[in-house]
Amino acid sequence: EQPNIIFIMSDDHAWQALSAYGHPLSEIAPTPQIDRLAEEGMRFDRCLVTNSICGPSRATLLTGTYSHYNGMYRNGGRVNTFDPQKQTFPKLLQEAGYKTAMIGKWHLPGQPSGFDHWDILPGQGQYYNPSFISKDSTCRVNGYVSDIITDKSLEWLKKSSGGEKPFLLLMHHKAPHRRWEPGPKHLDSFDGVIFPEPATLLDENKGRGT
Repeated sequence: EQPNIIFIMSDDHAWQALSAYGHPLSEIAPTPQIDRLAEEGMRFDRCLVTNSICGPSRATLLTGTYSHYNGMYRNGGRVNTFDPQKQTFPKLLQEAGYKTAMIGKWHLPGQPSGFDHWDILPGQGQYYNPSFISKDSTCRVNGYVSDIITDKSLEWLKKSSGGEKPFLLLMHHKAPHRRWEPGPKHLDSFDGVIFPEPATLLDENKGRGT
């Protein structure tokens, strides 16, 4: 039986910010829903990060290849030669009979390829009242970007589930990529909370290129 697949991506989300991994930060900013997914599913404790930057990480996800092969080395610049028309795993699933969708942050050259439906943010996208680009139109949607991406994904799932074909949904969030603008209902979540200064805050030899 062909399983349905929903891939949820959060952008530039450090493992220390997921309380399922037990970092001290979890005591200040817990992530109970992500922790539930970790408990009911699988938690990766040993991984190889091929390229942690947002655009290149998406290219690696789609192609299953390193940056020097897929052509997406970094965000922006003429050095990138990524071609969305080349082979990707959504295209392979399409050939196997899947309905495919890409909703949220794309941030790669060209338009999505290999998807029956796509609705993406232009470039980095905006947190508040963001614009979205689809096959047929470009429009601005009032609201907070995480809520909108979630609503669009749920809408597509309602239309696509229950049919004869299995489905693949890539649900790519902009958050928590900087500039770290929270939703209106979370603006005061950390009022009065003091976050400890990391030991490497002023370390000149670490964290470059982020």
